[in-house]
Amino acid sequence: IIAPDSLVLHADDWLDLFAHYLTFSLMAIGGALSTLPEMHRYLVEQQHWLSDAQFNAAITIAQAAPGPNVLFVALLGWNVGLNAGALPAALLGALLTLSGNLLPCMSLAFVTARWAHRNRELPAIRAFKMGMGPIVIALLVATGWILASAHKNPASDWPLLVLTALTALILWRRNIHLLWLLL
Repeated sequence: IIAPDSLVLHADDWLDLFAHYLTFSLMAIGGALSTLPEMHRYLVEQQHWLSDAQFNAAITIAQAAPGPNVLFVALLGWNVGLNAGALPAALLGALLTLSGNLLPCMSLAFVTARWAHRNRELPAIRAFKMGMGPIVIALLVATGWILASAHKNPASDWPLLVLTALTALILWRRNIHLLWLLL
């Protein structure tokens, strides 16, 4: 875990954080979770602003909390800010990551949805919609792989892998709310 006093962020670092989240937003086909591997690479491996444990804890806490699943983006920024200072830095980190992640995708989605609705009968629009399914699934599998790789000894985690597979099978074959399975 990174000591709070060991990380110093300057204005260009905050701008870089915001710019990366603007980019992540435009790559987020299928939701913010699909860019989780890139966020991990940037925050943990490249910048070393978060540890693996902090990154995984932020994802877990945000996904367990009620509300939209994009909350993990703000929590990652919050943790970067906490590592860089105190409460004001944490608020700045949360604001930059969340707004950077939401602004481009909301703007692009609004403009694109209006255009696609007006042109919904075009073969290219219909083909695009059909082709996006496999891409979204592949990005979500990559996200799962990053989260699963945090376990250093997969041989001892076989019960977790079995439970994960069983949960996925139940969700796929039955109409059961996910919260019952989490319980």
